[in-house]
Amino acid sequence: MLRTHNCGTLNINNVGEKVTLSGWVQKTRDLGGMTFVDLRDRYGITQLAFNMDINADLCADARKLGREFVIKVDGKVIERASKNNNIPTGDIEIDVVTLHILNASKTPPFTLEDETDGGDELRMKYRYLDIRRNMVKENLMLRAKASAETRKYLDAQGFCEVETPYLIKSTPEGARDFVVPSRMNEGQFYALPQSPQTFKQLLMIAGMDKYYQIVKCFRDEDLRADRQPEFTQIDCEMSFVEQEDILNMFEGLTRHLLKEVKGIDLSEFPRMTYAEAMKMYGSDKPDIRFGMEFVEMNDVCQNRDFGIFDNAELVVAINAKGCANYTRKQLDKLVDFVKTPQVGATKLIYCKYNEDGTSKSTVDKFFNKDSRKAWAEKANCKVGDLLLIMAGEIDKTRKALSTLRLHLAEELGLRNPEVFAPLWVLDFPLLEWDEDTERYRAMHHPFTSPKPNDIAKLDTDPAAVRANAYDLVLNGNEIGGGSIRIHNKELQKLMFKHLGFSDKQAKEQFGFLMDAFEYGAPPHGGVAFGFDRLCAIMGGQENIRDFIAFPKNNSGRDVMIDSPSNIDEDLLDELNLRLK
Repeated sequence: MLRTHNCGTLNINNVGEKVTLSGWVQKTRDLGGMTFVDLRDRYGITQLAFNMDINADLCADARKLGREFVIKVDGKVIERASKNNNIPTGDIEIDVVTLHILNASKTPPFTLEDETDGGDELRMKYRYLDIRRNMVKENLMLRAKASAETRKYLDAQGFCEVETPYLIKSTPEGARDFVVPSRMNEGQFYALPQSPQTFKQLLMIAGMDKYYQIVKCFRDEDLRADRQPEFTQIDCEMSFVEQEDILNMFEGLTRHLLKEVKGIDLSEFPRMTYAEAMKMYGSDKPDIRFGMEFVEMNDVCQNRDFGIFDNAELVVAINAKGCANYTRKQLDKLVDFVKTPQVGATKLIYCKYNEDGTSKSTVDKFFNKDSRKAWAEKANCKVGDLLLIMAGEIDKTRKALSTLRLHLAEELGLRNPEVFAPLWVLDFPLLEWDEDTERYRAMHHPFTSPKPNDIAKLDTDPAAVRANAYDLVLNGNEIGGGSIRIHNKELQKLMFKHLGFSDKQAKEQFGFLMDAFEYGAPPHGGVAFGFDRLCAIMGGQENIRDFIAFPKNNSGRDVMIDSPSNIDEDLLDELNLRLK
């Protein structure tokens, strides 16, 4: 071994011991008679001391060290004269006897510290350097801890980890597939899995009873900061269960992870239907760390000869507590915000309930003091509050107000990343209308079971059919979702029919699953957690990129290895492929 200890281990109890350390040079400090070097590895930092009076040549060698040089030193642990209480090794330093340079380093293209001068693209190009930074390293260690604790919990609950294939069959439903040409089957292609959905159902039919997998999934879709073309799921399935069994099991997993990874104890998770979430927050993944629930105002705003309200399907408001002191400039910024493309609204009406007991709105011409008082009573506005009102078509208005609510909460510091507010959202619609294809598509996926009492509505009122589906939301982010599955061939055929599949299409794409249903398929259901996002939220962030060792950028490129890239003409010939 090139070391006896790591750089985060030694303390005052080791004084007098002879040790060997190896690592990277974080920084050097030349103080004339003394030179100090901070030596870093994954585990921490230890200060090395070189004394010009004792060994001038050795001290001179230390002064030649550059940042990120890889070195090995032998020496004795001594007590530091000037202690550093910010690091575990801050009471000691190493009186160095020998110094070996294991590898020199060029000057890094950005500073490898918590506060770096490297932009995203530069950091991603030199990701192997970026990972040396404490914050990125600690994110990856958090991920490793979460992975280990997931396995620990699920193993203890009797789940069996089973690997499913990465080379599967392409299905046009959902996001776009990544496809892989087959050399041995000319002109045919595999697809990389968007999820192991059908395989985990087949494992239930196979009698495995409880399955899990921490698994890579692939979707060729447009990317954002919280999306990657390849991502990781905690994928689970259970047999002979109902919805309640699954909610309890995976609420338990989430509690376990937050306890073991973050040291946080959570009580029972609240639950809300999809309809309630949309009505109260305008979102199926509401952030409930703060209030500002929606208040529907039709009854106190309409029929006042004010067209914006009178002609609207919905008049809805939020009460921004304590914000009546907003200046005209601040209010104008909010008005401008709702007009941006990301929000898409045209109007924002506000009413200030001032500290002196007066009220002032942007529509005082149409609504007198008594009307504004009625608004206050409806929305529970007190002195010092600010009422923000939007009006229009129901879905668009709720969505716009939801965006404003989150924006305002961000401004007010109400989205504390160290506060964790989980929520189960239940009873999703089974189907949603797709304007592009002019047909219904599955809101969750085609294998989700409808509520038994709603099956008859498939023919008469498809939009009203509820699914046996559920999402787990954490701090306004969907971190997991699942459903009770269809396990009956006839019901699955009916579902495919309403999704616009012909019998031939259903047979070609999912015939293997339909056939399996005829061999004693048990009732089953499951859930999948977005592992990258869960780790990011536990780490106090919403961007998943820094919780993945080697992520892609927003164009789906790995700028470090320059991928995707062109391939050799000989390989194209071997695969019988031609580029246009």
